[in-house]
Order: sequence, then C-alpha cells, then structure tokens
Amino acid sequence: MKKTIFLSAFASLSILSCNDDDSMTTMSDSEFKLVTSSNTSGKISFTDLLLLNPTTVSLSVIGTDNDGIYYDSSSDEVILASRTNNRIERYTNLKNAVEAKTDNLMLANFNLNADFTNPREIAVSEDKVIVTQDQAASNGDTNKLLVYQKTATGFTLLNEYTLDFKVWGIHINGNDLYAIADLTSDLVVFNNFFSMPSGNITASKRVTIEGLTRTHGITYSPEDDVMILTDVASAADATDGGLVIITNFTNVFGTTSNMGTIAMSNQIRIYGSSTTLGNPVDVAYDYVSNRIYVAERANAGGTVLTFDFPTASGNVAPISTRAEAGVAAIYLFRK
Repeated sequence: MKKTIFLSAFASLSILSCNDDDSMTTMSDSEFKLVTSSNTSGKISFTDLLLLNPTTVSLSVIGTDNDGIYYDSSSDEVILASRTNNRIERYTNLKNAVEAKTDNLMLANFNLNADFTNPREIAVSEDKVIVTQDQAASNGDTNKLLVYQKTATGFTLLNEYTLDFKVWGIHINGNDLYAIADLTSDLVVFNNFFSMPSGNITASKRVTIEGLTRTHGITYSPEDDVMILTDVASAADATDGGLVIITNFTNVFGTTSNMGTIAMSNQIRIYGSSTTLGNPVDVAYDYVSNRIYVAERANAGGTVLTFDFPTASGNVAPISTRAEAGVAAIYLFRK
C-alpha cells in the first residue's frame, strides 16, 4: 500500500550561529550542506556550509526521537528514521522553509506497514533506503536490516535481513554494505548486498579494530579511500570517546583476514580531553575540505564537532563546536 500525506506548517523557526572557515566560500562546488537529527528535540538542523557566515536552521518534524538522516538537494527531500513513530519519513519544502525563515517542513509520506521498531541509522543508494533495526523488547531483541524502494508516493519494503550481531551505523558503497557490530570493536561488510535474498544473513567479512572499545558511527570516502569510525567507549563516560581513521582502507581491509585485526599502526587515532569526544554516535566526512563532522551526544547535551583531517594520532581539539540538543545523526550533501 502507498499513500501520500501532506501536513500544514509548523511554527517557530530557530536560528543558531555556527562558526566555520570563510575559505569554504571559495570552493567551486555549487552546494555543500549539512543536516542533523535529534533524539530529544523534535527538530532537524540544516546548515549551508558554502555561506560566508553559515547559520544553522532548526526545523520541526513529527516526533521527538529521531535517528538516521539523509538529504537530497535535487529533490529537496529529507529522509528520516523516526524512533518515535517507528517508520521512515520523507519531508519536503526545506529550501522554501530556509529561504522564507518559516518552520514549515512538510511530511510528504512514510512507510505504512509496521515493519520495524527502534530504528537507528539509514543509508540511501539511488532509490533504495536501508534501515537498521536495533534489538529491543519491542522487536523481540531482533537485529535487522530492511531495504525499501523509494517511490514518488512512499516506501515499499523489498527485503529484510536478520543479523547475528547488534547493529547501529551503516554505510553503502556501491553494492557493498559496511556495518558496525555494536557493543564490539568490529567492522563487517556484506558484499553484493542488494543481491542477497531475505532471511538470516552473515557478513562476507568481519574484522576487529585494535584499540577501539565500542563503535557506533561509520563513514567511507571512496574518493580518497578513507574509512572513519567513532568510538563511544563507555556510554556512561563523557570523556573516553574517539575517532579511528583508516587511510588506504581498501588495501588495509583487503589484506586483513576474516576475523582478523586491523592494527593500531594502520590507524590515525583522535582521543583525549581536548577532543571533547565522549559518545560520538555518528560521523560524516568531506573529502574536498578534508573536514570531519561528528554528532557528539554526551557532552553539553549534544554538540556538532568539526575537525580538520589529522595527519597523525593525537589529542586534537575540534576547530568548531556547536550546541545541538540530543544530536543523533549527521549527513553531508555536496554537489
């Protein structure tokens, strides 16, 4: 079943200042935008990073608890994993809302069936949307990946997969899906993911990241072959988080055996008091500006941190910090 729903405008737009480097305006790219979700505020945020003085606009969505987020400027749509409503939601009218300074995002449609509960991350590849279901009492403690086809009128479930590990962050690269195994220091990959039939699936390969305690966020840049993972370590500790960066990733991962370990010598590690990383739950990376954007959940009720890409491990401070209540997921769009 498919259905399109249009809602009336919300009220109250809030604008927060955001520090960034003015040199960003010299890039030739026509668009460079960042969106985030929150699991407490009932808001998403939007920042145009090409502006001379970028400001962050907060816009209301249905439900206060949201996680994975995606933005496509060409269709002007935001796709959101709603943990309040246990569904994928698609919102439109973002550009008009930002230009007019009005809080009137519109909920265009969502998946109608109760296919999952407790969603975390999403990944989008053309018309496919992948959702992670994290185990909870509401779903019989079952970890899943669900694949939907995005249409003009909604989302159609194509496949669903049951996993033998607790899931959180995912990243799709071509037909290969990378995922973290939550509560562990492990990274997995499912090769030819979209060709896999529904049912119980096991990873094509699983490796351990030496020195990483508990990974959550993941992103990969094929342009410069960089994999970045976040380490939340102890969820109760707001000081022990970090970033693990693996350059030359294809070779490093390829030469590591299944169930093997990627050594610290193959990592750039950002840890320490200056980083303000406690529970970094999601991460995005821009290969043009060589900047890393982090959704840090534990400190100050939630912050968005920006780091210059490091050349060596260390206790590196972010170049900018912005308060974002309950920030849960982060996504960059560049065109």
